[in-house]
Amino acid sequence: MIFRFWYFIRETFVSLWRNLSLTLAAILTVAISLALVGSSLLIREGADQATAQFQEGVEFIVFMNADALENQNEAIRKVLDTSPAIKEYVYVDKFAAYEEFRELFVDKPELVESVTPEIMPPSYRIVPSDPDADNVTELARQFSEQPGVKEVATATEAIRQIEDFSTRVSQALLLAAIVLVAVSAVLILNTVFTAISARKTEIEVMKLVGATNWFIRIPFMLEGTIHGLMGAGLAVPALFVVDSRVLAYFQESEAVPLFRGFAVPDGFVWNTSIWILVIGAAIGMIGSAFAVTRYLDV
Repeated sequence: MIFRFWYFIRETFVSLWRNLSLTLAAILTVAISLALVGSSLLIREGADQATAQFQEGVEFIVFMNADALENQNEAIRKVLDTSPAIKEYVYVDKFAAYEEFRELFVDKPELVESVTPEIMPPSYRIVPSDPDADNVTELARQFSEQPGVKEVATATEAIRQIEDFSTRVSQALLLAAIVLVAVSAVLILNTVFTAISARKTEIEVMKLVGATNWFIRIPFMLEGTIHGLMGAGLAVPALFVVDSRVLAYFQESEAVPLFRGFAVPDGFVWNTSIWILVIGAAIGMIGSAFAVTRYLDV
């Protein structure tokens, strides 16, 4: 049993070394394709988090400038308190917004340290009496014209914009990933074909002396699986870079306050990484299994 295990490992790595250029090409292609798949999943999760502010009937949010004057805030509150078009509202001051930010990014202390309460925009989360889209749009327009208002985000429009952005980016990434996954599988298949061709005589002798197809097949399938796992292993750090650099760009945005909620928990990144490793191993195993089966069935 130990001899067989050692034989499989030895033959696998000998084959990898013999076809080093094809091996590297297959690994890098798998890495790029799976990095794109993982990035699309992170962006979708970020979009879900960014729209979480619109809950419990909140139809629009009035974001004030961080340096808005007190009389400007008083003018907004006076309208909210006296207008029959407003059912209820909640004021979120700078410190409350900062606390929300800290809770959202509790697993990203370096990001929290880069933000202070003074730069957080206070906001009013408003539930109108009539949630009709036209009514909400008109109310949002009126508030956007008030002094000290940075931005007014309606639930329908904000969710549509965020989901449209995430869908477009995710679809583009997934399309490129599908193409590259197919290329990866073909590269792995060709790499295994090349390895089989180089050992054609040896394989024929092994079959003549009674070696089973599975005994011959396993080293080549291990080779393909290693291609997939190594490619996936290279893709995993890319996911953390996307999380810490790309998504952090949106989280630190002052131009669009809603994108501050474009967050992905570390646990989600780790779970996605595990799935990427599983997918990588599956790509390698399926590609190599097809190549080996096709040859051995001749």
